[in-house]
Amino acid sequence: MFDFDAWQEVWETLSRNRLRAALTALGVFWGIFMLIVMLGMGNGLEAGAIRNMGGITNYSVYVWAQRTSMPYKGLVPGRWVRLNNADISALERTEGVEHLAPRIQLGAWREGQPVTFGAKTMPFNVMGDSPEFQYVEPIQITLGRFLNQRDMAEERKVVVLGEQAQKALFGDSDPLGKYVQVKRVWFQVVGVLKSLKTGDDGERMSSSVYIPFTTFQGSFNLRDRVGWFALTARRSLPASLVEANVHRALLESHRIHPDDSQAIGSYNMAQKFEQIQGLFRGIRNFVWFVGTLTLFAGMLGVGNILLIIVRERTREIGIRKALGATPSSIVALVIKESLLLTGLSGYAGVVAGVFALELAGRALKNVKEAPVSDPHVNLQIALIATLVLIVSGVVAALVPARLASRVHPVEALRAE
Repeated sequence: MFDFDAWQEVWETLSRNRLRAALTALGVFWGIFMLIVMLGMGNGLEAGAIRNMGGITNYSVYVWAQRTSMPYKGLVPGRWVRLNNADISALERTEGVEHLAPRIQLGAWREGQPVTFGAKTMPFNVMGDSPEFQYVEPIQITLGRFLNQRDMAEERKVVVLGEQAQKALFGDSDPLGKYVQVKRVWFQVVGVLKSLKTGDDGERMSSSVYIPFTTFQGSFNLRDRVGWFALTARRSLPASLVEANVHRALLESHRIHPDDSQAIGSYNMAQKFEQIQGLFRGIRNFVWFVGTLTLFAGMLGVGNILLIIVRERTREIGIRKALGATPSSIVALVIKESLLLTGLSGYAGVVAGVFALELAGRALKNVKEAPVSDPHVNLQIALIATLVLIVSGVVAALVPARLASRVHPVEALRAE
């Protein structure tokens, strides 16, 4: 394997068939190049989809109240369920709940409320939230701070503005410490947040203002009212199991039939996340399938050119065997030719593929909401591709090597 003279001889043999060797190497190069590029773009497509969903995880669950559909303990169906503060304590004790964020909104869903600063009055979503909200929704504090437990305990009249709300009311000026008015109640601005979500959800969060949950209840006469719950499940339990536990706790506390599936609505991010993961698993499998077929086509080319080389060197192989060359040395020679051809062209394909992904990543870096983000292949994939390439090179050489090892010296010397 480390015989320099043998490798030099292999190189000279391939050099005598430059055009065929170049075309065969191009097939191998293209196969590994396309495999690397498709895998990298698949990773970039997955990263872009998750980024556009705001770093979606499979641990978030959202729960809200609806109408009952079944009678239970003397209560008729069709009654509205109203979530309250007692539910907060009940869900905090529920197995599997990690962060619980009770939420409430002023007015109807997506109905903006007038928020005033100076002479400006703009409609925004006015939300009552707790500090745990930042662990459920993907946000970034760009200025000041978020709501904290002291704000909740002391019912402080403070507010955190969404990025768009801050720009609409204050422009380029610093909003910290200034006051805004909501429903004739003044709130001091303590922070500005940016939503990491994109699309409609990101717009809605950036166009909202956030008031401590307890302050919200007291200021707008909504004591003992909860709009809905946003929570995260502990990593040790599936989110679907935690969702079922939360349903059971709310059904019991509101005297709802255990089989009533209409009274409590919920949305589990695990289902959406699993769908996304399944989609991209399918894409990766398809890429490997197509890439492997492309490599196989390249390996057929390698096998064909080696067969041609063996037939052209029949007399030479016969002389070698007549002078004492063993079949194993003849096989090793052919395999070395295959490894050199596939190794150089395959390495060039890997390098070109990584370079192409790097160029694509830089081009897409500043494109907002691009469907592809940071296309790349990790080291493990590169090593697997290299291993596949080496194995393919050996397999492609087996038939020509076996043919060469069976050449009879006398018959070889008679060959034209």
